[in-house]
Order: sequence, then structure tokens, then C-alpha cells
Amino acid sequence: MKITNKKAVCILSGGMDSTLASYMADKDGAEVIAVHFNYGQRTERKELEAFRKICSELNVSNKYEIDIPFFTQIGASALTDQSIDVPTGGLEDGVPVTYVPFRNGIFLSIATAIAEKEKASELYIGVVQEDSSGYPDCSDTFINKIQSAMNEGTKKETSLEILTPLVHLTKEQIVKKAIEMNVPLQHTWSCYKNEDKACGVCDSCRLRLNGFKLAGIKDKIEYI
Repeated sequence: MKITNKKAVCILSGGMDSTLASYMADKDGAEVIAVHFNYGQRTERKELEAFRKICSELNVSNKYEIDIPFFTQIGASALTDQSIDVPTGGLEDGVPVTYVPFRNGIFLSIATAIAEKEKASELYIGVVQEDSSGYPDCSDTFINKIQSAMNEGTKKETSLEILTPLVHLTKEQIVKKAIEMNVPLQHTWSCYKNEDKACGVCDSCRLRLNGFKLAGIKDKIEYI
């Protein structure tokens, strides 16, 4: 058990970015409180499996697995609505069809409640602008404004800082940083479509594979 007075709530999807962000919180000396969301995404089972493996690798004992079923009710995203195909032709212009309405805002709101309960002072989220172009809830402006709202809407003694250590990094830089920190990338999952072997053609797989290629490192997960 890490002996520290600092606690950090880490939103951990099981993907490469949120995993690296959690490792960075741990390296910074914080006690990591990991939070994972099951929201009806296509790869929900695989992401949960990845989350549990990463928590084990990081020796995280305090973790939350939160179910948010309403995303499938409202649909409107290829990740939560089976009637909308996940695009495989490369990045789209504008807001991608894989955008889940206000997902990060909802995730951060729930994580804030957990942070207040746990008396945490930091909240890590692995947003990355390179693979989130067009996602309105991934910008610095949004993060700054929601941080202000979080602190306005919690107890006076609650003081939370949202940390986005990867937001301006490229996937190549993320892969290199993860390797440098011995992050078990083989346990992470990025594919939007599949849970057994990654498709290799969705936007998320393309960005991941390109990051590994530019870093000169082989990705150890299986692809179709």
C-alpha cells in the first residue's frame, strides 16, 4: 500500500491513454482510485477485463465499476447504438459518429462525486486531442470550465484539479512514454468494434497502430 496523503481519481477505460494517465498519477505519488464505466459500449466486456488487469498490475485496491445504462437508450453514437456502423474509412470531418453525447462530462461528474467522497484532490482523464478532433468534450476549454463548475458545486473543503497529461501528445509520444514507464500495453484495448481480435480498421485501431509504427515498436495485441 502506497503511503501518501494525496489521492487521485483516475477515469480508466482500459485503453492505452487512460492507462498511461493512471500510471503517471501513480508515479506522481498519488494513491490511485480507479473508476471504470460500463455504458453499453460495443466492447464493454473487453474494456472491463482490461480495466481489471491494469488495476492488478498497478496494485490498485480502491476501484469503482459504474454502470450507466441510459447511453444505449438515447443511442446517437456508433459505440452504443448497434444500428449505426462504426466507420472504418479513416477520420471524419466534424463531430465523428463515434462521439457519445456529453460522455466525458457525465464521466467527470460521477468521478467528482467519488472524489468528494474519497477526499481526493486530483482527477485524471486521458483525453488526447489527436484522436478526439471533433469531440467537443475533450478540449482544454471544456475541461477548464467543468473543473470550475465541479468546485463550485461541491463542499467548500473540496478542491479538485482535473489533470490531462496526454492532451497535447501524439500517439507516437504516448507509445514511447508508456514503454519508458513499463506500462503493460498488451493488456489495454482500443478497438471500437471487436472484443476478441482488434479490427485494425476503425479510427481508434488506426491511430493506435500508427502510433506503434512511428514509435518503431510492435503492438502485442492481436488484430484480425
